[in-house]
Amino acid sequence: MSSPSPPLLPTYSPHGSPVDVDERASPIHNLLKPSPRGSPSWVEKHGKNMPLSRKEKEDDPISTKPSRGINLRAATIIPIWIALSSTVIIYNKYLYSKEHLNFPYPIFITSYHLGCAALGTRVLRLTTNLMDGLDEVPMTREVYVKRIIPIGILFSGSLILSNSAYLTLSVSFIQMLKAFTPVSIVLISAIFKIQALNPKLLATVVLISVGCALSAYGELHFELLGFLFQTSAVVFESSRLVMIQVLLQGLKMDPLVSLHYYAPVCSIINACFLPFTEGLKPFREIPRIGLFIMSTNALAAFGLNVAAVFLISAAGGLTLTLAGVFKDILLITASVVFFGSPVTLVQVFGYSLALSGLMIYKNAAAKK
Repeated sequence: MSSPSPPLLPTYSPHGSPVDVDERASPIHNLLKPSPRGSPSWVEKHGKNMPLSRKEKEDDPISTKPSRGINLRAATIIPIWIALSSTVIIYNKYLYSKEHLNFPYPIFITSYHLGCAALGTRVLRLTTNLMDGLDEVPMTREVYVKRIIPIGILFSGSLILSNSAYLTLSVSFIQMLKAFTPVSIVLISAIFKIQALNPKLLATVVLISVGCALSAYGELHFELLGFLFQTSAVVFESSRLVMIQVLLQGLKMDPLVSLHYYAPVCSIINACFLPFTEGLKPFREIPRIGLFIMSTNALAAFGLNVAAVFLISAAGGLTLTLAGVFKDILLITASVVFFGSPVTLVQVFGYSLALSGLMIYKNAAAKK
């Protein structure tokens, strides 16, 4: 599974779902503690609309407001999120690479990750209060069919295409191409008349576009198929984020709640492509790869989604932006160190331009 990025709009989760920061600031030490609010005994005693007492508010992790220790929590969770995000991407590249594990089956891996995520969110639902956000989502069959499934289809396409790009492109080049995502979002929003273009926004689009073009021009091992996969993945992901803004207005879904709904449908969609693409080959190769690699790979991907919940709670928009930029730079450096991916001065200059445009775009979005 591709690594979820920090939100393009600070009020959105790494999966693009609206998040109420206050409601997501539950203390870590309360994770395994059942929430009194909403339980059958509490409702029977107080009624559904009975306000919480002061003591109940202090004990209830959902109603708890961010404490003064939030900076410490941010300082803890941001490195964990960066480490997990980088691990997932490097791990997948290591898995796909012919020079390493040589397991070139991205459709199987994305289906496997999503299947594990669907199972994992349901286990968390039964054992922790991390999934309490499900109680706040008025999910019906109509909402699921008309809103979740269309977004799930775009999410599935984004994951398949982006993971397929790792078969031929370097991690560093892919990270540079991902900087084009805000441009794609702006253009799609303008086409469907969701967001009007203005001179400042156009200047930002041009800056990012020029930077990405220079990054592509400076790539020494350019592969057209991989480039098309990644650019198509950017279009799918941008369309997904735009669709979320249109279809999921009013639904408060943190990353884990989103994953709970999206993972099953995406896993099924991806699995439908398996017979026509990779067939039974990945299943025959699993014994060679081993249970340890397969399980830790899925665990890292799922752990990233859990970390994203606390990241949204602990960090503000600017902090998320800087964390994302630092993570991308770290990934490019890791790609050079671990995989020997060459990075030219033209690419460094181009990516610097793109990052500058990205910072301007996100800061402008944060002020809205």
